[in-house]
Amino acid sequence: MDVTAPGTGSGTVDPHGLAAGSRPPDTHHPLDLMDLFADDFVRDPYPWLDTLRAQAPVHHDPRTGLWLVSRHRDIRQVLLDPAAFHPDNAQHAATPLPMAVLRVLAKAGFQLPPALANNGTDSHPGLRRVVSGFFNARRVTAAIPVIERIAEDLLDDARARLDADGEYDLFTSFAQVLPCRVLMQLLGIDGIDGIDPATLIRWSDASLELFWGRPTLERQLELAELVGEFHQWLTRTVNSGTAPTDSFIAALARHRLPDGTPLDTATAVSACFFVFIAGQSTTGQLIATVLRQALAEPGLWPRVTHEAALAEGWVEEVLRREPPVTTWRRVTARPVDLAGVTLPAGAQLLLMLMGSGSDPDVFTEPEQMCPSRSNIRHHLAFGVGRHRCPGASLARTEAAVALRVAARTLPQVRPLAEEGEPPMLGLLSFRAPARVAVAGPAPGAPAAAAASQ
Repeated sequence: MDVTAPGTGSGTVDPHGLAAGSRPPDTHHPLDLMDLFADDFVRDPYPWLDTLRAQAPVHHDPRTGLWLVSRHRDIRQVLLDPAAFHPDNAQHAATPLPMAVLRVLAKAGFQLPPALANNGTDSHPGLRRVVSGFFNARRVTAAIPVIERIAEDLLDDARARLDADGEYDLFTSFAQVLPCRVLMQLLGIDGIDGIDPATLIRWSDASLELFWGRPTLERQLELAELVGEFHQWLTRTVNSGTAPTDSFIAALARHRLPDGTPLDTATAVSACFFVFIAGQSTTGQLIATVLRQALAEPGLWPRVTHEAALAEGWVEEVLRREPPVTTWRRVTARPVDLAGVTLPAGAQLLLMLMGSGSDPDVFTEPEQMCPSRSNIRHHLAFGVGRHRCPGASLARTEAAVALRVAARTLPQVRPLAEEGEPPMLGLLSFRAPARVAVAGPAPGAPAAAAASQ
């Protein structure tokens, strides 16, 4: 993320994200009414996504200056061709940062050089291997008892609160906290500098909102202070040399770049910044969506405790239809033809990952949740190719364990009837329920019936 000047980053793009010398198309399209940040899009993006795929699979969005790519095969083509489509803009601010906000970040020493998601250089494979080492299949399998124990601890409190108050929010006290506590243990940062899950969650969420949201200037200033605190803590921790030898931070300190030099502090901090956010915030968003959708599906809640692989299948369908990471960005390295549209060098692309999961050319009856779908893992929720999410296995496992333990511990909960629409997180690349409110069984309802409502 470039914080040296206003806009979406440095280079040959203008404030609208268009390649230098390029202009938005002169013709108007009904899709020009679409607002990716508006409440109607956040709550029900599917009609827009369906229209994009059918009518304009590569569509220029005049509001953001981004080219929206919506078909599964086109997104896959982009992700598998890093020579033509660079990741350099993956973490640029979605909303231009005014000078006052940039000053707050600069005062904190904030900088994020290319490390992981935005790194197209030859240093990326080695850094990715460091990350993957902490999230490989062996470590994830070994972590399942830890995930279960933490989930049970959190849900014991939920059960007590439900008995006392009659309602409970599974997002803020369970879905958010579980992946943060798991990540702290897996990365060996539990107890470092007295840091606690609530602080890491607050910093991580602030980072998402500042760089992927559309906050007001006043809100941007508040968020920048928190992001600056996060970056300063990461820098102190990386520089301290006191991290446990088996921790992620110590592994970065031991890492050597392709030319044999040690990894610099700024890049190590950048790697930590990305991993901490992806490992806790986006996984928490996935868990929240999995729980909300499972509670709403008739009869599913009691079944996941005794039907083998049902929780895993349900998680996979949520990833396909309603993933927490809804979009990702790329920039063209040269002029390129994509789905019959000629894009200039420097064109800013927004890959509609969420829409690709409902592509009828790939998924039969995509609007239906089908945990036994034969091609259930053909979605692009974790990306594909050299930048595929290294924490995919952990995220899948945590979400499935969270669903099973919640259904087992709280067998009779039901969605809480609330006035108005529940809050939703709706950022450029992230979407999830910001509340998963549940209540105890309806008065007089048999246990089995209450559990399936």
